[in-house]
Amino acid sequence: MIPARSAVATWFACFLAGNIAAPLAIVLVGQGDVDVSEQQVWVLALVSAITWSISLWGVARLCRRHTEQPLIAAMRIRFSSRDLLGMPLGIVSQLILVPVVMLPLRLLFPDSFAPEKVEKRATDLVDNANGAWMIVLVLIVVVGAPLVEEIVYRGMLQRSIEAALGTSRALVIVAAWFAAIHFVPVEFVGLFAFAIVLGWVFDRNDSLGMNIITHMAFNATGLVLVALT
Repeated sequence: MIPARSAVATWFACFLAGNIAAPLAIVLVGQGDVDVSEQQVWVLALVSAITWSISLWGVARLCRRHTEQPLIAAMRIRFSSRDLLGMPLGIVSQLILVPVVMLPLRLLFPDSFAPEKVEKRATDLVDNANGAWMIVLVLIVVVGAPLVEEIVYRGMLQRSIEAALGTSRALVIVAAWFAAIHFVPVEFVGLFAFAIVLGWVFDRNDSLGMNIITHMAFNATGLVLVALT
């Protein structure tokens, strides 16, 4: 078992390293003065490759040190036919759960939580994905992000924090952590609610398979909704 202190320290170390390396890379490729909302998909791919590589290296190192297993085995990354239940769960979470939990905020603060503001980040990504770059965007949003985030947040953080603080506390802490790290305040409530679902799924399975598929389906549905708007 990976100790909670080691898992948290690894997360912070990887986060710091990624937020030094990625901006430096952006400057080196001449995109330092381009607004985030206008950056092309290849810049997102570059940043993702850097930050994900650092995170996966950190988790793999932690696995070898504390479990003497490679990342895939230690994080229990395996799939079964049962994991396909994550597809409808992810779709329902995007189409029903998020709108329901966001509704009170939209009613109380219609200007701040208008749909176009909540969806702005996704809309910018789709608008900047031209031609074949849309395929790259799909690979980043629907494949890469769910895989890496489930390994880091559920596989590493939730499991280790659960051993230290218990299931309920770990679920809430990691869900809030996951939602906050996206750095988009208007998305926090919806992401927190979805992260609770992911945490619940992880707690009831012996692998990350259903988590990854649920997350993929959630992101894919959101991308399709924005593309069709």
